[in-house]
Amino acid sequence: MSVDGAAQRLKTEADEPGWEVDPDDDWGVAVVATVGRQLRLRREAVGMRAAEIGTATGYGEDLIYKIESGKRIPRPEFLDKADEVLGAGGLLSAMKEDVAKVRYPKKVRDLAGVEERAVEIGVYVCNSISGLLQTPEHARAVFESRQPPYSQNEVERLVVARVARQSIFERDPAPSLGFVLEEALLRRPLGGTLVWRGQLERLLEVGRLRNVTLQVMPTHVEVHPGLDGKIELLKFVDGTATGRSDGAFSGRPVMDPRQVRILELRYGTIRAQALPPRESLAFIEELLGET
Repeated sequence: MSVDGAAQRLKTEADEPGWEVDPDDDWGVAVVATVGRQLRLRREAVGMRAAEIGTATGYGEDLIYKIESGKRIPRPEFLDKADEVLGAGGLLSAMKEDVAKVRYPKKVRDLAGVEERAVEIGVYVCNSISGLLQTPEHARAVFESRQPPYSQNEVERLVVARVARQSIFERDPAPSLGFVLEEALLRRPLGGTLVWRGQLERLLEVGRLRNVTLQVMPTHVEVHPGLDGKIELLKFVDGTATGRSDGAFSGRPVMDPRQVRILELRYGTIRAQALPPRESLAFIEELLGET
């Protein structure tokens, strides 16, 4: 194949991992089915074959049929190009926001929605670095380590969803964010040395933000209230709050003020026992120097 031919090769089913529709996500299925139906109606209205719109948008005919039948999530740039090619007047492009959300698993969408409303978030983690702090490479290593294993398509979908949650750092006004990480997490070179270094550098970058407090819980601290597992606290502008802990209330999210107060007490004690923010960043810098 010539260089020009290779450059013009159309994207096919095999080229597009991680864009399948979750059949158990009713809202997602409905959104993608609506987009596919509109695409097919517009294509037929202008008398174009699937192969022709595929060539015009850089997609293979197989993917066009998959999108039209509601079995494939279209990329945002595809919707823009298809809108232009079919003269849809913005109808297809207007669906990009909902389509982008469909790629994220429902439980991730729900979590992201709660985080978007929070004005204060506090997280203690002991088994893995908080998803809000993970680099894409670190997140991929996390998901690829799961047993039984995820398919590669599902891994990619989960990575995209996890990274999308990090738009919280771009909010204005910015929420107050606090993280306490166990020292052992920072010493485990998950994904290899390069991925590990990239993750430590990301922690330093986030930890220096004015609205972020990042702390390390030293391994030599013998006992603290987080030994039962992860703790999350979210507070909202109306004064309400919610929280969840692996070691309290059967791991369920709680909103009752008395139950939230128990989680606040535990999280506050953990923060008091962890290294102060400045010492925590210095500790991470030392780890980077050791690699």
